[in-house]
Amino acid sequence: MKDLYLECNAGISGDMAVAALLEAGADKDELLRALDSIPAKGFKVEISRVKKNGIEACDFKVILDQENHDHDMEYLFGHEEGEHPHLHEEEHHHHDHHHLHEHEASLSEHQHHDHRNLADVLAVIDGTKLSDRARNLARRIFEIIAQAESKAHGLPLDEVHFHEVGALDSIVDVIALAVCYDNLSPDHVYVPYLCEGTGTIRCQHGILPIPVPAVADILSTHSIPLQIIPDHGEFVTPTGAAFIAAVMTDKALPKNFVIKKIGLGAGKRAYARTNILRAMIIENHSSDDDQTSMAHNQVLPQEPLIYKLESNIDDCPGEALGFVMEELMAAGAHDVHYIPCMMKKNRPAYLLNVICKEKDMPRLEKIIFTHTTTIGIRRIAMNRTILERELLNIQTPYGESQVKIVQIEGKKRFYPEYESVAKIVRKNGKAFGDIYREIINLCENSNIEI
Repeated sequence: MKDLYLECNAGISGDMAVAALLEAGADKDELLRALDSIPAKGFKVEISRVKKNGIEACDFKVILDQENHDHDMEYLFGHEEGEHPHLHEEEHHHHDHHHLHEHEASLSEHQHHDHRNLADVLAVIDGTKLSDRARNLARRIFEIIAQAESKAHGLPLDEVHFHEVGALDSIVDVIALAVCYDNLSPDHVYVPYLCEGTGTIRCQHGILPIPVPAVADILSTHSIPLQIIPDHGEFVTPTGAAFIAAVMTDKALPKNFVIKKIGLGAGKRAYARTNILRAMIIENHSSDDDQTSMAHNQVLPQEPLIYKLESNIDDCPGEALGFVMEELMAAGAHDVHYIPCMMKKNRPAYLLNVICKEKDMPRLEKIIFTHTTTIGIRRIAMNRTILERELLNIQTPYGESQVKIVQIEGKKRFYPEYESVAKIVRKNGKAFGDIYREIINLCENSNIEI
């Protein structure tokens, strides 16, 4: 299992996270190809090495051709004139790992970023050449921000206009985040807490307390642990908070783990606290006696008690129901399905069923209420009978694949996970069924104990 541990002792912003994921192993060439396909032009991407309090880290910077300012950090430190709470630090750039990626200006420049709404931003994302997982993650990050802004300003989602986080460089950051995360494809993302500073900031809405309302709402809605540190300034940006909300799976680290790779992402400001985000690729600690070609095995939690959310919906368009299914799965639902049914007054309708954990119910119910016409959701606690199973990574001639092993009456069954099979197929061009069967054959011919 390949997991990601994000140590946010200096908070998190979009550019910090991109830099940390790049240094942790995300493919830079794949990232640049994706950024080159963004339909909105007029920006440069610079990847370099800098030092923060003497510690070398990766720096990811998006530079607009006309408005050369940092989208995700600059506005957060717009203090009153004469108020400069930050320490000055000279950043040393090393160009042995540096790329300058330029885009020609286009008609998109006529759409000033202050006037972008969610639909505008999603159109840019949809027009970019991304994998489905990367596109869905990028959309999810902006939808989380939009929901927080909607609540903060008391406006419907379609009337929310992004300001700083709607700038082109913020959009590039989010797309870059989604591409890097998809490239790493961690099985779990551990975020024990986010560190946040104190004081106030100035933005287009005036002087605001830290954390700003959008960040505070994201942390509250998604139950993200927060630690207030005695440093003045904004350490957690809306983009950073939304990224954590979209990908975090666990708050408590494994009891024993091995660090396989470390990525340090540099922030843009200088503090007494070293302004870096540390991303660590980790594996649950496994026995050195395991001499097989199988990677670390993880016994899946059994959780006999599961919850079902259900609602009868007879007046909602099919497009909305499809969108809701995608949102529910992205937000942590175990499964989502619709069953055609006939309701009172002979109305054709759909019965929405969502299988989930108890802790995820409030978040999933909010999605259902927001995006469908239903006015009520039933909660049902259900016991389950679960076969013993494990997840493992198996090395194939085409790369690593994740396989689920199920055991019944002493006999083992092998189920290659769809995403890992699909990744191999896309990379090698072989038939899905051929790869699927080959992985099963490899498992059956190996002495795997469960």
